Amino acid sequence: MHIDALSRRLIDRYQHGMPLCAEPYRAMAEELGCSEGEVLACLEQLQEDGGLSRIGPVFEHSRAGASTLVALAVPEARLEQVAARINAFPEVNHNYLREHRYNLWFVLTGPDRAHIDALLAEIEADTGLVPLDLPMLHAFRIDLGFPLGDPS
Repeated sequence: MHIDALSRRLIDRYQHGMPLCAEPYRAMAEELGCSEGEVLACLEQLQEDGGLSRIGPVFEHSRAGASTLVALAVPEARLEQVAARINAFPEVNHNYLREHRYNLWFVLTGPDRAHIDALLAEIEADTGLVPLDLPMLHAFRIDLGFPLGDPS
């Protein structure tokens, strides 16, 4: 995937946060010395090319409610069916297939722990599989930024 100069500058500058204002794309454009349309076109192209998966906020889940990491040991013949059922829950994000006995991993979020517990019970009842509930005990923060810098 080719990343042009504007894309590189956009990623380097805004991967850790966007302007908190009424017109964030306009503010980004002003800082980068281009038009708002160029910023939007650049972001759209990055998403189409697979270089950018999403644009949006990242919330501190422990302040916004409750969450837990969940793993299921899903028989291979049922993977598609179970994954589709899990993905139907709006509280599910980050659903991944792993090479392990516990092969389907996802994050559940909700307003409180009681909601999470109810979801876990519903998942078990729906799938016949016992969820492995792995709530976070302590967050070890890391910088997930990847500075692209000058390609030369």
